[in-house]
Amino acid sequence: MTDPVTPDGCGWRSDLPTFAGTPPRVVKLSLADFVRDASSEQVRSWDRSIPWLQRESDALVRCHEPARTFTAILEYELPREFRRPDVIVLENGLVAVLELKGKESASQADIDQVAAYARDLRCYHAECEGRNVRAVLVPTRADATRRERDGVTIVGPTGVHPLLLDFAREATGPSLSAEAFLRPDAYAPMPTLVRAARALFEKEDLPFIKRARALTDPALRRITEIAHEAHRTRTRRLVLLTGVPGSGKTLVGLQLVHSGFLDDLAIPRATGRPPAPAIFLSGNAPLVAVLQDALKEAGGGGKTFVRGVKEYVQQYTKRLEAIPPEHLIVFDEAQRAWTAEHVRRKHKVTDALSEPESFIHFAERIPGWSVLVGLIGTGQEIHAGEEGGLVQWRRALETAREPGSWTVHAPVDLESVFAGGPAATRWEPSLTLDTAIRQHHAEGLSDFVVALLERGDAAAAARLAEKLSLGGFPLRMTRDLEMAKAHARRRFDGEPLRRFGIVASSRDKELPRFGVDNTFQATKILRVGPWYNAPPTDPDSCCQLRSVATEFAAQGLELDFAIVAWGTDLLRVEGAWSIARARRGKDLEDPFRIRINAYRVLLTRARDGMVIFVPPDSDLDETAAFLESAGFRLLG
Repeated sequence: MTDPVTPDGCGWRSDLPTFAGTPPRVVKLSLADFVRDASSEQVRSWDRSIPWLQRESDALVRCHEPARTFTAILEYELPREFRRPDVIVLENGLVAVLELKGKESASQADIDQVAAYARDLRCYHAECEGRNVRAVLVPTRADATRRERDGVTIVGPTGVHPLLLDFAREATGPSLSAEAFLRPDAYAPMPTLVRAARALFEKEDLPFIKRARALTDPALRRITEIAHEAHRTRTRRLVLLTGVPGSGKTLVGLQLVHSGFLDDLAIPRATGRPPAPAIFLSGNAPLVAVLQDALKEAGGGGKTFVRGVKEYVQQYTKRLEAIPPEHLIVFDEAQRAWTAEHVRRKHKVTDALSEPESFIHFAERIPGWSVLVGLIGTGQEIHAGEEGGLVQWRRALETAREPGSWTVHAPVDLESVFAGGPAATRWEPSLTLDTAIRQHHAEGLSDFVVALLERGDAAAAARLAEKLSLGGFPLRMTRDLEMAKAHARRRFDGEPLRRFGIVASSRDKELPRFGVDNTFQATKILRVGPWYNAPPTDPDSCCQLRSVATEFAAQGLELDFAIVAWGTDLLRVEGAWSIARARRGKDLEDPFRIRINAYRVLLTRARDGMVIFVPPDSDLDETAAFLESAGFRLLG
């Protein structure tokens, strides 16, 4: 037997014989020393569970000699996340994750929780890559009968050692040492957008997983090369980076602005002061508010880190002699740029230019060289004035004062927009991001949403939903709002960094009757920064499940888990989508497309899964039946 060790990162770890032979009181004291804020309920749970865990460990060792080398790890804390699976057993080439619940049966939230632990270890733990990671839920008052659900094995305490024995027999591959498993740098989760922004601003390394870097780094490297080329040749570039929702476009833009590669490229100005190398601009006011709120503690730097497009346009339109200090300008969601007519109405000017025209002219004021980077999301035009599309950028180049100095860099998919235009073109394969990393284990979510909304193909959506569920991205549905809320609260109980909230369409008229206040009066006073950033106990936090974010407050932002309230503004009627009951917006060229895009935004906000709340209104019965047939599993 080895001596028990209590390293940083867990409450207990030892081989199974040592764990089984240690007095329960000693194990409990070790756990309490690690979990300093343990509640009385947690301590009682340890008192109940440690003895039978030791008995099951001893039984496994007695019937399987190789089990003497297996490792028991209790209260392992996932680095940077503060989540703690109850028990992890390292069995040679296999990792078993056990979550204990003091009840007779398993709830869906319990199942999803332990499935997420196993999924995240597979995705983000370097030592778990290529290994079998098994999720086990142990209702401590259940019997030894095994059940399988959503990739999770459910079994009572007396069935644990036979289950671990079966795991041991299927385990292959080299043994995994506790020291290697517990290395703090072994677990590197994909950061949320806000946490990544903080890290970039504070010059910290981003804890990217390999897969995320493999998907976004080619675009980042290519845009860096284009900037250096523009500096060297004293030319101007329009770079368009396209991607599906959640594919990392915004993160690439933030990295461009706050990496150091432009520091030596700036051309001195007459003032002698070194100009700012780059800026990130967004027409998405909630995104600006959330990022600025997240960064306000860092010396107020959030307002120079990211700015609103409208404010920037006003500044440089009113002062024609003003020269932007930046050489590289990132325009987030560039496909949503305002038309000239919309600028005319919003800015109250008679000779307005479209936003793309304004930015081409601003860039041409910058001495020497400039790069405009447009981040292009697909199917996300949800505001009036945003329906002009990418053709506006082609028309803007036709108004350039220096047409011969411009080159367009874009994916080949945009060739029909820019080919034959006034600027040179280069088609760049690396400038398209077609895999979602917001839903870091749900590569098929974008395809699922297309099947659901664009094609209305329930069978195809159901096949994709099954893959999503097995990959660790659960899709649930309920007609009971309180059940949805209870599920979210149970699912993320004890995980203070996780964020879950209610999102809903702005155009539905009926949701307030069912407890979802999406009215203009309610949503206009939403404090969007605290809604996303504040701790779960804060009254303004999304986790309070009181206030609602519409598509306008959700676009470009993310939650760990979303309760999506489905309204009557997008109904299934006789087998097709209908917007006949939607509250109509003004100045919309294609209101149906705007509604589809709004629900696309709502359905792609979450990183770890969602539950759809369909109000118990008979007008929504066909919609509920369609969603269930498309793969949303009923709660309860």
